[in-house]
Amino acid sequence: MKIALTTDHTGFELLQQLKRYLESNGHECVDFGPTSFIADDDYPGLIKPAAIAVANGDCEMGVIMGGSGEGEAMAANRIKGVRCTVYYGPAIAVAPIDAEGTPAEDGFEILRLSRQHNNANILSLGARFLSQQDIEQAVDLWLSVPFGGISRHVRRTEQLDSL
Repeated sequence: MKIALTTDHTGFELLQQLKRYLESNGHECVDFGPTSFIADDDYPGLIKPAAIAVANGDCEMGVIMGGSGEGEAMAANRIKGVRCTVYYGPAIAVAPIDAEGTPAEDGFEILRLSRQHNNANILSLGARFLSQQDIEQAVDLWLSVPFGGISRHVRRTEQLDSL
């Protein structure tokens, strides 16, 4: 799979490790930088090229990072065709997710739902909240979950893409 990668200074080292990990697992990574650690960089300009690459189909998926991942997701979601979700750690749903089943108890259900229901194509990670092991596990799972294709979810993602 061809994956767009980028981060601000907060996730710089983690993203370099993730890139090596993904490539060792057969993925092609397109690194949109930064190429060096810059403590006061601004994430919007770093996120935009990666988000455009995913929206245009140059990359199949994207993984971006920042301190919380929130601002990075906001920047990515401004690009038409991007459906970016945020993950910064395990969470267990307190009630069944929907009529299709109850949530898994592993803390990754939100990642599954982002793919199954929303067809998320970029994952934004909170670098201040995740270890390298957490990141690898989350990315592996997220990349492996297909879009469910249920008609209401197809309709909703089409509506998102037309905004």
